[in-house]
Amino acid sequence: MCGRFTQQRPSAELAALFAADDLAETPSSRYNLAPQQTGLVVVERPEEGRAIAAYRWGLVPTWAKDARIGNRLINARAETVAMTAAFRSAFQKRRCLVPADAFYEWERVAESIRQPNLIRRADGEPMAFAGLWSPWRDPAEPEGEWIRTFTIVTTTANATLAPIHDRMPVILAPSDWGAWLDPGTPDPGALRDLLRPAPDDLLIRYPVTKRVNNARNEGPDLVVPLGPLGPDPGVRQLTLG
Repeated sequence: MCGRFTQQRPSAELAALFAADDLAETPSSRYNLAPQQTGLVVVERPEEGRAIAAYRWGLVPTWAKDARIGNRLINARAETVAMTAAFRSAFQKRRCLVPADAFYEWERVAESIRQPNLIRRADGEPMAFAGLWSPWRDPAEPEGEWIRTFTIVTTTANATLAPIHDRMPVILAPSDWGAWLDPGTPDPGALRDLLRPAPDDLLIRYPVTKRVNNARNEGPDLVVPLGPLGPDPGVRQLTLG
């Protein structure tokens, strides 16, 4: 799964990267973005083109009676996303990209100890997770405000992540962004083909402070490695000194 990630770049920089309009105008950095918090996504508007927008993490389907269902829908499994009732409509018509500089996963190092690891691209470039979004309005308030929410699609872990977890976010290559965002992409099979693990050499991982365990903690210190890089660059993780 993916339960915590970072968005360290301002929305203006992301807008330039994704050739999108900046509707979020968010200058601040996020180092510990958690479910039910607001994050930046890239959406394709039928007439106006791509945009960076701020949506809430935890998808609430349009038919839901209670927004709390979003607490359980922060991730969508690639294997079943086209069939699951909560995600089927969004997979067909409302796909998005979720920019991320890094994400966190927890490694069990002892019976009662879980060590947070940060995972990022080896070249330091940002990632684009495959995501889905949905608008929702409380049926008890038909004139109320629309809430826009998103989820992150996950797949089986690659060799870099497999030692600590069996799932990882789907990381789309830039050449696949257009097909994923385009609501007119007609072939569900072609979309499912995009939902594969990242290449094993794309990512590195390393242990970070346990302060990241608390979603209220923020700041650049959360992404600082606990130890120096190991001598073998082929071992794509950091070793504790």
